[in-house]
Amino acid sequence: MTADHPSPEARAIRARITLAATAVIVAGLNLGAKTWAAGALNDGSSTDLGLLHLRLAFNPGVAFSIGDTLPPAVLLGVTGVIVVALAVFAVRVARTAAPPVVLALAAMLGGAVANLIDRAGDGLVTDYLHTGWFPTFNLADVFVVTGAAVLVLASWRASDTADTGADE
Repeated sequence: MTADHPSPEARAIRARITLAATAVIVAGLNLGAKTWAAGALNDGSSTDLGLLHLRLAFNPGVAFSIGDTLPPAVLLGVTGVIVVALAVFAVRVARTAAPPVVLALAAMLGGAVANLIDRAGDGLVTDYLHTGWFPTFNLADVFVVTGAAVLVLASWRASDTADTGADE
């Protein structure tokens, strides 16, 4: 194979390296932002950025505080299993996936890992982004939701392409 057309094995390795590197970068950005927020916003202050406010909050549950009455070890264990399952899925799919799908999976994985690491310390996830009309969230949540949205759009596009190809 030429350099212009790498082998399927080389493409798979490149996709998995992209997945892992992007997930590590996303997790690092998230953890750095949480560390900054915990230090800069710890006095109960709120910074108005227009549509977004910076306000420190700690979530003992998962999305929308679901499960906040469960023991922290249970939430950590369940979250850990989900993150491992997502990682296995992402590594398997990345082998043949289009680059936007690989990046979407990396965003989801990096955000999930960052929230898991944050929760492991004290059973709480640090949130700091507030809109006034939606529960407080963090950058990891933004990456998870954005990655999921890209996967949905990619699957719709793939479905539309397959339907169009079958009708011709």
